[in-house]
Amino acid sequence: MNKKWNLLLSLLVVFCSSFVLLQNDKPTLYIIGDSTVRNSNKEQWGWGTLITDFFDSNKIAISNQAMAGRSTRTFIKEGRWDKVLSTMKKGDYVMMQFGHNEGSKPDTTRGGYRGVLKGTGEDSVQLTWPNGTLETVHSYGWYLKKFIRDAKAKGATPIVLSMIPRNQFNEGKVRRADKDYGRWAKEVADAEGVIFIDLNAITADKYDAWGPEKVKEFFPGDHTHTNKEGARVNAASVVDGIKLNPANLLNQYLLKQ
Repeated sequence: MNKKWNLLLSLLVVFCSSFVLLQNDKPTLYIIGDSTVRNSNKEQWGWGTLITDFFDSNKIAISNQAMAGRSTRTFIKEGRWDKVLSTMKKGDYVMMQFGHNEGSKPDTTRGGYRGVLKGTGEDSVQLTWPNGTLETVHSYGWYLKKFIRDAKAKGATPIVLSMIPRNQFNEGKVRRADKDYGRWAKEVADAEGVIFIDLNAITADKYDAWGPEKVKEFFPGDHTHTNKEGARVNAASVVDGIKLNPANLLNQYLLKQ
């Protein structure tokens, strides 16, 4: 009798161990960005919170590490990127969407805390904070390149996204980011040989079709932050972007819709 129970116990241990190993082997999709990706989940929602509804959780884990108010610069400066890297492993993925908080001139004022240099160049500016701390501020493209190269060094797959469009219409068409941050994001992705999802254009096409009256229903407080329904639209646009590119390995983890 004891031998039988010992055998059953051994089999149970093996089964549990195998399950844990399988869970640990499951890749993680990390998402980094600003408040349009992760928000309070009250009146304002980020698409990264709702993207989980489109993926098979048995095949991939999703870790939304985006934080409201952050730019590419401050996401790194505050140690948030290092935190992501500390758990990232070979076979993981990271989607990055920034651009809403980068626009101010970088300086040591409250307004300039998040700002970066425009474009994708290697130019930089040196700041001296009141406490004597030195900070080198780079271009938007430079910070994206750092995310990409650090992820690659971990054996992960980086994916660059353009920022979601704001609720700003001109003559019936929504304003796009194809001349600044959206264009720069694509230029960096192309130069680094990684996948680019033009989230800005995919959602903007939907907004143009729906028109200003319908779109304003997604923006209860301002022209940048969506409600839950608007966040779901953007999450679906991310999935649309994944499906548009058969080379995007995230396709294998999507739920069949």
